[in-house]
Amino acid sequence: MSESILYYGVIPAIKAVVIVLVMATAAGVLTLFERRLLALLQVRKGPNRVGWEGSLQWVADTFKLLFKEDIVPAKADKVVHYLAPLFIIIPAMTVFAVLPWGPEVSFFGIKTPLYAMDVNIGLLFVLAVTTIGIYGVILAGWSSNSKYSLIGGLRSAAQLISYEVPMGFAVAAIIVMGQTLSLVEIIEAQKRMGLWFIFPGLVAFFLYFVSGVAETNRTPFDLPEAESELVAGFHTEYSGFKWSMFFLSEYANMVTVSAIATTLFFGGWLRPFPNVAFLSFLDFIPPIIWFLLKVSFFMFVYIWFRGTFPRYRFDQLMALGWKFLIPLSLGNIVLVAIAALWGKTGLTVLGTILTIAFAAGIFLAFRVPPKRLTVIEKSRPTEVPA
Repeated sequence: MSESILYYGVIPAIKAVVIVLVMATAAGVLTLFERRLLALLQVRKGPNRVGWEGSLQWVADTFKLLFKEDIVPAKADKVVHYLAPLFIIIPAMTVFAVLPWGPEVSFFGIKTPLYAMDVNIGLLFVLAVTTIGIYGVILAGWSSNSKYSLIGGLRSAAQLISYEVPMGFAVAAIIVMGQTLSLVEIIEAQKRMGLWFIFPGLVAFFLYFVSGVAETNRTPFDLPEAESELVAGFHTEYSGFKWSMFFLSEYANMVTVSAIATTLFFGGWLRPFPNVAFLSFLDFIPPIIWFLLKVSFFMFVYIWFRGTFPRYRFDQLMALGWKFLIPLSLGNIVLVAIAALWGKTGLTVLGTILTIAFAAGIFLAFRVPPKRLTVIEKSRPTEVPA
């Protein structure tokens, strides 16, 4: 009885507390990482006043937000205005319970996996819980009694409807390949096949990551928070600690999208090509480090997008989802299903074809010289004889 309480009660509770504390700290550290990286990309100085080279800037920002005055508009719906950030932050933290960070390890003689629980419908659970966060965005925009906030909330709802469909089809392609909804089993399926799902699922990965960037409201799809149009979007009327909850949930959702992409397409905690004996020397790196390295790479891509890409217009954003991504996702899942009929052989052939096509596309993109612009010389004025 005591062992069952330990394994099904105490240990999961400890893991839940650790997850919340780690993510709350990670969000602050990620802000510093993002600001320094953006400064590097844009050839300027980042935060460099608080701590060595600005290393404690995130601590100063945290204390500032905790003690900043909480201002609520006079005609806002105060109850909904207060609850809206909770509808965003709770689902963003809940989803970490099923994310597999590593295999089973031993702490002080107690064997436990590096995840809170392995649900047999874990992938469905992730999609369901992350979708709830949109209610917080809509309620925040509506309860603020501000036109800017309301438009930001409606834009976010429209993005969710547009990009949840191709994301769902991209995830369905992985389910077809792995034959399971468990995130842990999907990693194990990639190990058994000796093949990361990124190769046969290259198109699915593109669809998933683009949709993930859109759903987390990050550049170039940050229309719900477009400061040039909507001041700050759905959280315009928020300040202090409640505003920081939106901030925290955004980074938590970025980590979630990156972790799911790592799990579904890049083998989770597995090293590259886990069945190749020649690369066995890579096993000295712990599995959780492999997982964190992959997630960190996707977080870098998020920040890289913000520093280099212009923002889409809203009509372009909707057209991209409905006219391009959804038809492409339908065609991709049919292609993957046909390849999956032949098992590992069919998926390997599909992965080889897609990899060669992708490499050829990159080669041609850099091989073809850009069109030269014609320089129109200005006509000189006719000289008037003296």
